[in-house]
Amino acid sequence: MDPIKTDVVVIGAGPGGYAAAFYAADLGKKVILIEQDKRLGGVCLNRGCIPSKALLHATQLIDDARSSESRGIVFAAPKVHLEKLRAWKDSILAKLSQGIAGLAQKRGVQVIHGRAHFESSNSLRVETEGHQSFINFDQAIVAVGSRPALPRAFDLGNPRIMTSTEALEIPEIPENLLVVGGGYIGMELGTVYSSLGSKVTVVEAADAILAGADADLVRPVARYAEQHFREVRLKTKVASMATAGKQIKVVTEVGGQLKEELYDSVLVSVGRVPNADDMGLENTKVEQDERKFIKVDAQMRTSDPSIFAIGDISGGILLAHKAAREARVAVETLVGEEATSKNVIIPAVVFTHPEIAWCGLTEAEAKAQGREVLVSKFPWAASGRAMTCDATEGLTKLIVDPETERLLGMGITGLHAGDMIAEGVALIEMGATVKDLTMMVHPHPTLSESIMEAAEAFFGHCTHVHTRKRTAENA
Repeated sequence: MDPIKTDVVVIGAGPGGYAAAFYAADLGKKVILIEQDKRLGGVCLNRGCIPSKALLHATQLIDDARSSESRGIVFAAPKVHLEKLRAWKDSILAKLSQGIAGLAQKRGVQVIHGRAHFESSNSLRVETEGHQSFINFDQAIVAVGSRPALPRAFDLGNPRIMTSTEALEIPEIPENLLVVGGGYIGMELGTVYSSLGSKVTVVEAADAILAGADADLVRPVARYAEQHFREVRLKTKVASMATAGKQIKVVTEVGGQLKEELYDSVLVSVGRVPNADDMGLENTKVEQDERKFIKVDAQMRTSDPSIFAIGDISGGILLAHKAAREARVAVETLVGEEATSKNVIIPAVVFTHPEIAWCGLTEAEAKAQGREVLVSKFPWAASGRAMTCDATEGLTKLIVDPETERLLGMGITGLHAGDMIAEGVALIEMGATVKDLTMMVHPHPTLSESIMEAAEAFFGHCTHVHTRKRTAENA
């Protein structure tokens, strides 16, 4: 069989891969998109961002119903039909995946379902059921993503020990669930299972949950966990796991003391590892780091002139929107345009209850760098809109350069924080000052007003909170 010839081959049809394939096709390139799964969309659509947000929305309704009694509206106790919940979630994934396939067809992107293996820097083999095909390409973009890490000590072959992939299928609602890892995946899925009725215990080796976010932004989420989870244990390590009948025996260590407990299920969320196995990268000039992530430069070029890498496989923060941005950088570079991923503001969102979002420089990062910054905050307890939503635990904060008064960072905790943080990205990217922000009229009553009011608080004339006026002496 003669090899197929193409300008660009993209390996992996996640948010980075299909974005790269579509953009390259839009710019006139002949493109082949290879995906080993039956459905397009990658981890984000099928086993990550989308299913988790669907379940978080569904379970938020349970929490809202329970809390509505204080508003004079009383619902009967909710009944959860897992089969219907799974079917609803899966219908969303199917529709989105079908939409991606339709867009590929309209753009003339050829989709091949199979596993790609590099034969050389300009050729690869695609293995599908029952046969294989060969592709010669001018340039390749590797976007194969990552998968949940499962340490060997925890990999007992027991379905009661889950990663996020299995947990999102909601095989059952365990009475007692242990979540190993207090990062965003552990806290989000812990929230889902807690709302469904599980007694959730989170153990985290570090001294705080949600590392990366400022402590004041995390505090409302920690309070929610204290109220809705059975327990959150910090500075706690899992020493061992073992099957014990229909349960999992877990030994944890805190301060040198061992504690043995039984759980119905365990969710292991201790990070992710790159999908770089058995790709034939050794047949190319591509280099990997000690964790097997592919090394890239600011244009997403690998050490092989014909191959780019984007998204999770290239390391850094593992976020879908980062992958989509890197897709544009890679494609623009390969068509000869100037592009870079350096100094791009990538927002982060944790979809817990309440949500946390931040972008740019955090207060903790500034402190670690020894960089002087000014911080201005607006508490949502002073927001009329937050009160009407029972969301007064929220907080909006600004990180400001003391000399230029330019915005360096923004953080939000509260209802719809993830939707609002894009304003912070735009302001920082455009080099806006705090004064600029005070001049931008925000609609009332909205949660987004808190961004403007945090800016007003910086100068000491915020309408809804009293703050000391900033002068040269107290700046």
